[in-house]
Amino acid sequence: MPNRLAYLGPPGTFSEQAAIDYDPQSQAVPFLTIPMVFASVGDGLADEAILPIENSLEGSVTYTLDLLIHQTDLKIKCEQVVSIVHCLLADKGTDLEDVQVVYSHPQALAQCREYLAKNLPRTTHVASLSTSGALEDMRISKVPAVAISTHRAAKLYSANVVERGIEDVVNNQTRFVVLAPQDHARTGRDKTSVCLDFGSDEPGILYRTLGELAERDINLVKIESRPDRRSLGRYVFLIDMEGHREDPPVSEALGALKSRASMFKVLGSYPVAVDSAVS
Repeated sequence: MPNRLAYLGPPGTFSEQAAIDYDPQSQAVPFLTIPMVFASVGDGLADEAILPIENSLEGSVTYTLDLLIHQTDLKIKCEQVVSIVHCLLADKGTDLEDVQVVYSHPQALAQCREYLAKNLPRTTHVASLSTSGALEDMRISKVPAVAISTHRAAKLYSANVVERGIEDVVNNQTRFVVLAPQDHARTGRDKTSVCLDFGSDEPGILYRTLGELAERDINLVKIESRPDRRSLGRYVFLIDMEGHREDPPVSEALGALKSRASMFKVLGSYPVAVDSAVS
């Protein structure tokens, strides 16, 4: 039986592309919301789940981060990077001179703002639930409309690609994480993600805590904060570092970080992603 891989649907989205890139042999199972994707593994509807966690232009996907911190015991098993290539899609016979509305996901509309201003300056931009859903919205529109979506969606839903690569910034990428009951075994080219917070706020506490990594020559890849949901001005820190949790220096550093924190959680150790492109 193939691996059942939950993703943020419907088919034709960049999330589906990430699922295909990660495991072409898996049975990709779409769910309509990020919480549903998370819950699918625990509910026995999927074996693993893949979700967006960071975009090179828009930053972190905070919904995914907050669920990882507060509401799941799933671990990050892998990461997958997908290059985001937006396409302008239309039905056969659509004249761009007549188009009044452009549908897409809000992020896609924002990422193609300059193209739309130059090529469709008199159109109204309307948000859809997903880039694939934009095609359905386009087709039920009462006025001439187009959609910003993926090349795969054009194939799946028989739409014409008016123009490909309409994003304003070429190096637009989204990082996805694969969630599973267990993280990944050591590969020698790994990353470890953790989250932590502190019981009190005092000068230098974060500096001293991060010093545990520097003392062991562990590279800090990324750090960011999220509200801790308990009180205003209190934060949970998310840290990505080079190395696997079973590497001796990393294992020692994790123990030291835990001793300094009031809440500490290893989100997973996993191989560093190799960039992939959407065809």
